[in-house]
Amino acid sequence: MSQIVGFPRIGENRELKRALESFWAGKISQNELEKVAKDLRAKHWAQQKELDYVCVNDFSFYDNVLDLAYALGAKPARFQHLSGLEGYFAMARGHKDGLACEMTKWFNTNYHFVVPELSSNDIYKVDASAIINQYKEAKALGYKPKISLIGIFTFVALSKITQGEFAEVFNAIKAAYFTLLDELARLDSSLLIEFSEPIFTRGVDERFYDLIKPTYDAIADKGIKAVVSTFFEHSNEASEILLESKIYGLGLDFIYGEKNKQILARLAKSDKVLLAGVIDGRNIWIADLESKLALLEEIATHIPKERIVISSSCSLLHTPYSKSAESKMDSEILSWLSFGLDKIEELLTLDTLFRAPNDSARSKLESNQALIATRKSSSKIHDSALKARLDSSIKTSRDEDFATRIKAQRSALAYPNLATTTIGSFPQTQEIRALRLGYKKGAISKEQYDEGIKAYIKDCIAFQEEIGLDVLVHGEPERNDMVEYFGEQMKGFVFSQNAWVQSYGSRCVKPPIIYGDVSRPKAMTIEWITYAQSLTKKLVKGMLTGPVTILNWSFVRDDVPRALVCKQIALGIADEIDDLQKAGIKIIQVDEAAFKEGYPLRAENIAEYERWALECFKIATANAESSTQIHTHMCYSEFNDIIRTIQALDADVISIETARSGNKLLKVFKEVGYKHEIGPGVYDIHSPRVPSVSELEAQIRALLEVLPKEQLWINPDCGLKTRKWEEVKPSLENLVKATKNVLGSLQ
Repeated sequence: MSQIVGFPRIGENRELKRALESFWAGKISQNELEKVAKDLRAKHWAQQKELDYVCVNDFSFYDNVLDLAYALGAKPARFQHLSGLEGYFAMARGHKDGLACEMTKWFNTNYHFVVPELSSNDIYKVDASAIINQYKEAKALGYKPKISLIGIFTFVALSKITQGEFAEVFNAIKAAYFTLLDELARLDSSLLIEFSEPIFTRGVDERFYDLIKPTYDAIADKGIKAVVSTFFEHSNEASEILLESKIYGLGLDFIYGEKNKQILARLAKSDKVLLAGVIDGRNIWIADLESKLALLEEIATHIPKERIVISSSCSLLHTPYSKSAESKMDSEILSWLSFGLDKIEELLTLDTLFRAPNDSARSKLESNQALIATRKSSSKIHDSALKARLDSSIKTSRDEDFATRIKAQRSALAYPNLATTTIGSFPQTQEIRALRLGYKKGAISKEQYDEGIKAYIKDCIAFQEEIGLDVLVHGEPERNDMVEYFGEQMKGFVFSQNAWVQSYGSRCVKPPIIYGDVSRPKAMTIEWITYAQSLTKKLVKGMLTGPVTILNWSFVRDDVPRALVCKQIALGIADEIDDLQKAGIKIIQVDEAAFKEGYPLRAENIAEYERWALECFKIATANAESSTQIHTHMCYSEFNDIIRTIQALDADVISIETARSGNKLLKVFKEVGYKHEIGPGVYDIHSPRVPSVSELEAQIRALLEVLPKEQLWINPDCGLKTRKWEEVKPSLENLVKATKNVLGSLQ
């Protein structure tokens, strides 16, 4: 038997993205949107038809966690009066009646989920119709459906509790969740539901661990064949409990949770089915079928084969749909890749090899092993010069401590207290996107492209000077993406044409693919940064993406440790910083927006990640002279648990998001005696609204209640590439005015 945890839903050609954006723009009706969704589900089930089950309820218009919240009636008070898709999208995207629910990363992936807001005062009105309708759709098409559902513990643990204690909120949600299950149980006398409980991989949580067995016993008592699946790490503590429960089966990730093997002896003594996650649902490299087969045979020494279901390690949501459109990629590198449809084929082949090998499966195994061998020996992935550099002594810290550096920087750069700046990017207009695309396709010359980019930069500099910003940026018009731009200029990266994965809602990303040793053949940013600096006497920041973020936002080769790949990238960034400062750029920002996203789920693994991630950032910035000021930027993170690590980064200035949290987040920096300078975001760039001068003044004064003016910079909370100029211009004008007003009142 074989199955997957979930399937990519955005569509082979991003059909859902286009339909959603057309619906939001009022260009298509709800019926037309739902027709696109129904057709996609049918197409995706057809791709799964040879598996033992097709996944139902893995499809979503925006996010599965949001889907469950909406099905349970867990709507914030500000949206209670809204219904249907209007209420659903209001929670995801905001509404005239209130701000959207927060979003955050789904564990340590690059997918975002909408954070439910739960209160002990809420009244939950359950609506299971969306799940029921999808189940009936699949049955009508002749498929055997399995319902995929976010587990109750993961749902509540990831939610924002706005009122009440965890226990009372959990009990209220449990009552609604059980009502939902009662409606689903009527669909089939042997209904299989796979409950996703990745929260269990974080280890013991005293708030709910004693509730796991009674809760899942009660679910099983409803006549549901309940499978509880965990992924992204091992979950042995919860698995020990679940093996004593009445559930039908357990889903375990043997790719990222090798220690799950420790539970096999116990599992063997039960009657539970094992969904063995042996095909990687998160990365895009072909599976070594011989090693996977050996792993399955090892598992089978404990558990009979008839109780083993071969599965993906997690949902294939995190992988691209198909390789069919990849006509430009190096054919050898492409042969090493496995996208969603390939992974289903790998599962089916592996299942045949495991249970009843035939000539076709053996032939596929031979082809697979030839590709594995080719990849290992290919000259494309090895760089002897880089290896020699890595084997030599590498500088891992700056020459002077922060106290010495900041004196030199204050003297050399002469910027004021409450210096105003932006995070880096300015609006990516349709004209700029068309310019880049035209040049990429050869429709315009290099001269025409350069002229267009320079014109945009010139306008950006003029605007910033006009409104009185203190430290300027060039606007990044030449950059399609903060990671892809650098990957395109470094060896060891390859890029796809259509390998899109969903980030959230209609937002898709096409991650770079790191296939081999990474190095920087030549300067990547100097041409445009130095041109911008030539236009003004004010300081212009050099803008780079940090090594940890480049790593965490890419598909990373799986044949060497991630730490080694990150170190290779760090050396390239170090070379770029050295070239920038030699070219006269005195402030350089090294963005680490995804630094925290790479954190392991298990507490015992965090120290090792922090060790090499810190080392890589410090290698990247070690070449900076004392008078060269290094900035970094971190997006939406709870910093309480990593504040000491942030200190250890030793960046001269860090910009962070505080627009949604006032000065609450900033207090963490004060409590630990943080001495470096900080740029707390004073307005939320993810909203189209323009903050008023008085609003921004109040925000700045709130910051000054926590830290002195000498330590603070004033900036938006993130880059401005997704905003429109008609929003950006007045917002930044008001930011400068508010800062001047506050400074004037302090004199």
